[in-house]
Amino acid sequence: MKIKQFIKSILNSYSEIFFLENPIAGLLFLLITFINPYLGISGILAVLSAYLFAKFLNLEKEFLESGFYTYNALLVGLSIGYLFKFGILTLFLVFISGILTLVFSMFLYSIFSYYLKLPILSIPFTVISSIIYLSVAGYTNLFIDALYPHFNILVLEEITPQFLSGFFKSLGAIIFSPYVFTGIIISIVLFFISRILFFLALIGYYIGAFTIYLFKGSFYNVFSDISSFNFILIAVALGGIFLIPSIKSYFIAITAVITSTIVLSATKSFWSFYGIPVFTLPFNLITLMFLYVIGIVGFPYIAKIIRKTPEETLDLFLTSQKRFQGTERGIHLPFAGEWTVWQGFDGKWTHKGQLKYAYDFVITDENGKTYTNEGLNLTDYYAFRKPVLSPIRGRVVKVISDLPDNEIGTVDKENNWGNYVVIYDERGFYVEISHFAQDSIKVKVGDWVEVGTFLGLCGNSGYSPQPHIHVQVQLYPEVGSPTLPFSFVSFISNNEFFSNDLPKEGEKIKPAFADRSKTNKLSFYLDNSFIYEVFIDNKKIDEFEMSVKMAVDGTFYFDTGKGKLYFGKANETFYFYRLDGFDEYLKDIFISAPKIPLTSEKNVIFKDFLPFKLTTSKILKDFILFIASFNHSVGLSKYEGKTINEKIIEGKVYSIFSKKPILTKLELDDVFGIKKIKVGNRTYKLKTINFGG
Repeated sequence: MKIKQFIKSILNSYSEIFFLENPIAGLLFLLITFINPYLGISGILAVLSAYLFAKFLNLEKEFLESGFYTYNALLVGLSIGYLFKFGILTLFLVFISGILTLVFSMFLYSIFSYYLKLPILSIPFTVISSIIYLSVAGYTNLFIDALYPHFNILVLEEITPQFLSGFFKSLGAIIFSPYVFTGIIISIVLFFISRILFFLALIGYYIGAFTIYLFKGSFYNVFSDISSFNFILIAVALGGIFLIPSIKSYFIAITAVITSTIVLSATKSFWSFYGIPVFTLPFNLITLMFLYVIGIVGFPYIAKIIRKTPEETLDLFLTSQKRFQGTERGIHLPFAGEWTVWQGFDGKWTHKGQLKYAYDFVITDENGKTYTNEGLNLTDYYAFRKPVLSPIRGRVVKVISDLPDNEIGTVDKENNWGNYVVIYDERGFYVEISHFAQDSIKVKVGDWVEVGTFLGLCGNSGYSPQPHIHVQVQLYPEVGSPTLPFSFVSFISNNEFFSNDLPKEGEKIKPAFADRSKTNKLSFYLDNSFIYEVFIDNKKIDEFEMSVKMAVDGTFYFDTGKGKLYFGKANETFYFYRLDGFDEYLKDIFISAPKIPLTSEKNVIFKDFLPFKLTTSKILKDFILFIASFNHSVGLSKYEGKTINEKIIEGKVYSIFSKKPILTKLELDDVFGIKKIKVGNRTYKLKTINFGG
C-alpha cells in the first residue's frame, strides 16, 4: 500500500499541473517529459525531493497523495532541466530547489488559505524559479543550456498549420516541452478526461491570441509566442476549476483572458530586463485577482468542493442544488401535532419588505376552517392556547408576556408583535416567536432553551386577527429587525417527508421527529467495519469489506479501497453525500437510499436526486455534463422512497434515459447498521460487523 501511495503521489503531481487528480494522466505527462531525458530526470528528482521531505515532516497522507504540495516543485525541476546543462551540480540544484519549493508552498498555503481564502496556484513555482534564474548569474559552475539543442520532431513542426502549432506548443510549454508533438498528446489526454477542460483550453488560447493580434497586427508573432500558455491556464482555472462550469464562468474566463494580454505584455517587458521568463506570473496575477473579487461580491458559482474533473464538480453542484435547497439557518417547527401554513415568505398580508422572511401557523379542520361554532370567541379557535415550543437551542434575550389577547375582530396596532420571545442561536442569528397568550410565557431572559422546550401558549396578542403562531429569523435582537431567510429542519406534509425545506401556504404540516433507535442504528463510528456478501439472482458472486474512516475535514466515509462513500446526519435525516472512486458496490449502497428519514413513521414517502455518475455511463455522463455547463436546467436522475416500517425502505431510481425505474430496497439491522440492500437483481447481505477500537 505504501508503494502504491508513493506512485500515486508522484503521478498526481504531474496531473495536478493541469488541475487534474488522475494518476493515468499523470503517467502520460511524466512520459512526455522524458522525450527530453534531462527534462524528465530533473522533474522527477524535484518531485522526489519534495515528497521525501514532506514525508519527513509527517505531512497528511491525503495532501501527499493529491500532489497538491509537490506539483510546484515539479515545475521548478522542469524549468531547471530545460534551462541548464545536465550534470551532477544541476541535479543537486534540482534536489534542493524541490525542498525549497515544498517549504515555500506550505508557507504560502497557510497564509493564502487563512487570510485570503485563495489557492496558491503556481506562485511558488514562479517565485522559486525566478530566484534560481537570478542566482545563477553568480554561479560560474552552472552552464546555461540555451545553446544546446532540445528535442523536437521537425516533421510535425513543418506540416502543422501555424494556428494549430501555436496552440500545441503553448500546451506543451506548460511542462517545458514546447513542441507540437507534446501538445498533441496533452490535448488528447485532456479531451478524453474532460471535454470541459479541453474546450476551455481552446477558447482561452484563441481568444487570447486574437486579442494580441488586434494589438500587434501579426498572427505570426502571436502563434510563435509560447508564453500564451498563460491564456490556457487562466481559462481553465476560472472557467472550470474554481468556478462551477457555466455560461457565467465561461464569460468570466474569457474576460480574464482578454485582460491578461496587457499583463502578459507588461511582465514580459519588465522580466526580460533581468533575463527571466514570465513563467506563470500573468496566470497567477489575473486568476487570483478575479477569484478574490468574485469572492467579495458573493458570486453564486464558486466551487466549494473541487472534484477530480470539472464534470464531476458540476455533477456534484447540480445534484446538491436539488438535494439541499434550504439554508444554513435551519430551525424546527415551533409546535407539535398538525398545523396549517397561514402565511409564508413574502405573504399576502403582513410579510413584506424587510419583514418578509416569516411564517404564520394556524390549526384547521377538514373543511379548512380555523374555528368551531361561529368563530366569534377566542376559545372557538383551534390554535388558541395550544403549546408553543422552542424551534432552536439558544439563550432567551427578550420576553414580553403581559399584553392582552385581542377579541375577534380587533387588533392591537400599537404593539404589533404582541407577547413574544426572542432567542439567540449561537449560529449567529435570532429567532422571534410572537402573539403568545397573555401571561402564558414560561421562560425569562437569560434562560437556556433546547429544541422543543415549552415556551408558552398560542394567543391573539398584538397585530393578530386570529390566534396563530408567528416565527421569524432576524439579524438583531430588537423586535422589528430585518428578517433573514431560513428553512425548517424537517416536517411531513401530505404524508411526504421534507428536510431543510419550506412548506407552501395552505399546506398542513407536522414535525418529523428523529427516532432514537433508528438514529443509533445509523450512528457509525471510526473503524467500524462491515463485510457484505454479494448475490445476483440469489447466487453468491462475491463479498467485500467496507470500513468507516474520517477525512481531514472531519467528515466520515465508508472505504473499500476502491472508493469512498461519504455520509452524515443532518436535519433529522441520514445522507449519503457523494461517492469518490469507482466502486460498484458502494454505488449500489448510495442509490439504494440516498437519504434515510430518521422518523419512525410508516408509509412516509420522500424524494431525492442522484448524480449522473451513479446512473449513467461515463461517455454519456460527460457529454450530458458538457451540455449542462451551458444550461443548468438539464434534468437529473430522481429517487423516490417510502418508509415501509421503521427498518425497511423501498425505492425507485428514475434515470433520465430510461423509462423503467431501478427498484431498490434497504433494510436496517435490528441492532446496528444496514442489514440488507437490494438494487435491481443484485442483493447485499450483512455477514459480519467489527466495531473496531
